[in-house]
Amino acid sequence: MNILSLASELSNNTYPGRGIVIGKTKDGKKAVTAYFIMGRSNNSRNRVFVEEGEGIRTQAFDPSKLEDPSLIIYAPVRVLGNKTIVTNGDQTDTIYEGMDNQLTFEQSLRSREFEPDAPNYTPRISGIMHVENGKYNYAMSILKSNNGNPKSCNRYTFAYENPVAGQGHFIHTYMHDGNPLPSFEGEPKLIEINGNIDEFTDMIWTNLNEDNKVSLFVRFIDIETGEYETRIVNKNK
Repeated sequence: MNILSLASELSNNTYPGRGIVIGKTKDGKKAVTAYFIMGRSNNSRNRVFVEEGEGIRTQAFDPSKLEDPSLIIYAPVRVLGNKTIVTNGDQTDTIYEGMDNQLTFEQSLRSREFEPDAPNYTPRISGIMHVENGKYNYAMSILKSNNGNPKSCNRYTFAYENPVAGQGHFIHTYMHDGNPLPSFEGEPKLIEINGNIDEFTDMIWTNLNEDNKVSLFVRFIDIETGEYETRIVNKNK
């Protein structure tokens, strides 16, 4: 698999939708994750990320303009002990509760499917990072309709043990803009991880489509200590 430039993947796609990046810094010392949201409707664009405990939550920027909160207000990031959960919907809570009851990442998601937003049937994308005692591994999941057929849910889980320094994986909800929006296809894209947290954050935010980008979350976790740094960027201020 060719290693791709994340900057190019973002700048050449006006609407990847929501995206998750997970990987490791070039020096091998930090676990990396990023989550971004984009929007085409006023309801989707009327959002910001806010910190909540060790994670984050989406919030209406202007509550008076909030229409349907069901698929846009959720906690994308939660922390369960030495595990960091990152998703594009309220399945964050499903994974958190499942793993807290000794289910695996994959088992926890068995109760969920793609989003009920016909005709797009937006995939649910999820990631889990496990950092403990100097060791790090992660997994990603996508739950999607069968080529737009809502009667069938296709489930894919990708696990990465002892990830390579300077590399990561990128998964997003849509292949590109369209009506209906075409679901992501294939396995997560192998991408380069470059720079410190501020450089990495700036690279992603700069390359997301200016009209459609809404919010970005980035976290670097020290693999030895578990301590982390977080950056949040919101278009609405």
